[in-house]
Amino acid sequence: MSQKELNIRNKKARFEYHLEDVFTAGIQLSGTEIKSIRAGKASVMEAYCICENREVWIRNMHISVYENGSIYNHKPRSDRKLLLNHKEIIQIEKFLKTKGNTLIPLKLFLSDKGWVKVEIACATGKKNHDKRQDLKEKDDLREMDRAMKR
Repeated sequence: MSQKELNIRNKKARFEYHLEDVFTAGIQLSGTEIKSIRAGKASVMEAYCICENREVWIRNMHISVYENGSIYNHKPRSDRKLLLNHKEIIQIEKFLKTKGNTLIPLKLFLSDKGWVKVEIACATGKKNHDKRQDLKEKDDLREMDRAMKR
């Protein structure tokens, strides 16, 4: 198994935020959540992370209900604990103390051993002029590629 089999990404993250530190964390899942994730029925677009009591939690991550899972199905938008080292948690807590900083998930993937991992980033929100600058750079690159093809 590789990361290419599961492609669940937060496409707006790099446009909306300046990314600083990136961490890879495991997720504590229960019941039928893993089967839904392996089927690709999850979303991290609206998710964000918080720190409470020296633990990091991911909120608002949607994992669809497993079709074949009777009464033992999970709640689609429950909080899920992220598994990080103590040093990483302390570093994240220091970062989040500053106003305007947040912790967002970038992508959900399967590790080589088959574990579900999430890539999270310490981020600061962009202003509108920063977003316009990114769009301008993207358009310039596109035009340069078109000119090179001709």
